[in-house]
Amino acid sequence: MKRYLLAICVLILASCSSRKHVATQPKPVKAPDKVISPEKDKIVKVYSTNGYIERFKGIAVEEMIKSGIPASITLAQGMLESANGNSSLAREGNNHFGIKCHGWPGKTIYKDDDAVGECFRLYNSAEDSYRDHTEFLKRQRYAFLFKLDRNDYKGWAQGLKQAGYATNPRYAELLIGIIERYGLYRFDSGETQVAKEQREEKVIEQIAEKTPEEKKTEPEKAPLVMKIYEVVAGDTLYSVSRRFGLTVEELKVLNSLNGTDLKPGQLLLVSK
Repeated sequence: MKRYLLAICVLILASCSSRKHVATQPKPVKAPDKVISPEKDKIVKVYSTNGYIERFKGIAVEEMIKSGIPASITLAQGMLESANGNSSLAREGNNHFGIKCHGWPGKTIYKDDDAVGECFRLYNSAEDSYRDHTEFLKRQRYAFLFKLDRNDYKGWAQGLKQAGYATNPRYAELLIGIIERYGLYRFDSGETQVAKEQREEKVIEQIAEKTPEEKKTEPEKAPLVMKIYEVVAGDTLYSVSRRFGLTVEELKVLNSLNGTDLKPGQLLLVSK
């Protein structure tokens, strides 16, 4: 009888053990590789404007030659969206263009943006961010831009605004102003008609290949919500910074200001 009971106990234990093995475990949620805390979400001066241009002019020209996006446009957008590489997203995640995750299989970084704890792409290098920016623009909504000359920075600036890249009505004006203030057009170069046609055909084919996939996924990046303020008489750096919740130093870094003088009509970037 004792042996019989012992055999039953062994069978019950074996049955319980097998059930434990087949039980399904919930899939772990992918944790972000980095999180930018509110305390770290500050603009800290690492690059001067000229230092940023010098650092990234090479990759901007390289991407222009491959795709036709003017190097001046890429540099100006990088300067605007990363505060010359000084934003927390650029410093912590090498993300210079604010591109969010949305199906991104690589590393991620979380920071508060339009909502709390939004997911952004984290790159191994800033150069990877520049390359991904090129791929982001190879979309149907921007396809018409690749038919422009690659030294037509004004056409590209107006076209990006027209295509909805940014919501601010003065985005194109701000881009052109940066390009002309710092002479970024010197990095643009023309191309022969034959070279242009070959480059256009290649890029348009790449866009066509991506189009079916685009319809299945969310946009990789919402239109840039950029706050731009036009200086009026009586404004000071202190009064403007207080109005938009910035420090004077952050306002200076955002707009590459060395002095404290403001002029009526001057456009200031006032969003991080």
